[in-house]
Amino acid sequence: MIKAWVIGSGGLLGSALCRVLQANGTKLFFPTERFCWNNVSVLKNQISLSVEAFAMQISDSDQWEIYWSAGIGTMNSRVDELVQETNALSLLLHAIQMHPRLSIQYGSVVFASSAGAIYAEASDDVITEESPITPNSNYAREKLVQEDMLRSIILSNSQLTVLIARISTLYGQNSSIGKKQGLISHIARCVIQHKPIHIYVPFDTIRDYINVNDAAALIVVTLRFFDKKLGIFTKIIASEKPTSVAEIVSVFRKVAKRSPLVITTASSLGDAYTHRVQFRSIVSPLNSHFSQTSLVIGISQVLAAERIEYAKNT
Repeated sequence: MIKAWVIGSGGLLGSALCRVLQANGTKLFFPTERFCWNNVSVLKNQISLSVEAFAMQISDSDQWEIYWSAGIGTMNSRVDELVQETNALSLLLHAIQMHPRLSIQYGSVVFASSAGAIYAEASDDVITEESPITPNSNYAREKLVQEDMLRSIILSNSQLTVLIARISTLYGQNSSIGKKQGLISHIARCVIQHKPIHIYVPFDTIRDYINVNDAAALIVVTLRFFDKKLGIFTKIIASEKPTSVAEIVSVFRKVAKRSPLVITTASSLGDAYTHRVQFRSIVSPLNSHFSQTSLVIGISQVLAAERIEYAKNT
């Protein structure tokens, strides 16, 4: 049996990973208490106890998987907030390395990274796993530090598979309000609350938007594809369908059946990415082999979820 622990299970990607894993029969582990991310000493103890509890559930015939989707950082995060995230990941990896069962029994670690940040200044027309790394933000550079930590753990654990999932622009239900997570969720909230929508990039700016359920399914399938192929693997998780901001607004107009009030404003944040971003994975399994949620359906789902949330709070 495969037993998995999704760290960050309450977030956008984490909750989707839990749904996908439960649907395919994977047994999930949940810690007994929420992690105190802001208190290093408490967090260290919580992670140590949780790793021990997770390992206790794994028999000799089981495989284990740990998914790190607990990122609290964004492009706007301060350096100290990003370092805090890195320290938490370090605590987890050290606990895995030191545990007598997890260090010798076959297992996998998945790390959710950011394709948009890491390839922010890439000059390739189509960005693949072979494109040069071109970070231009503290967020991107910290993600690369975290990826390097995953590579280091391979050197001390010969029974481990590590998947670095470099994900394009995620959207979907359960997006964090406090994290200001994504253009689509931002527009949905403004539409429901009849507020103007402030957009800080040109309308012809192109991004790769992938529904979180599709991303989670592709991550799990990719990890299982590399089953017992020991080592570290990097894959871009993307829809591979370039979409402009204008197209996003157009879909909202169609789904909401009214024209959103959009205000465009210049911002330094708009310089964080190149004007046009298009991804294509060349690492198997190929993304194009998977069915995907259409933008119309995905945005409809986000609007429906935000309406429910708004009704709860009014």
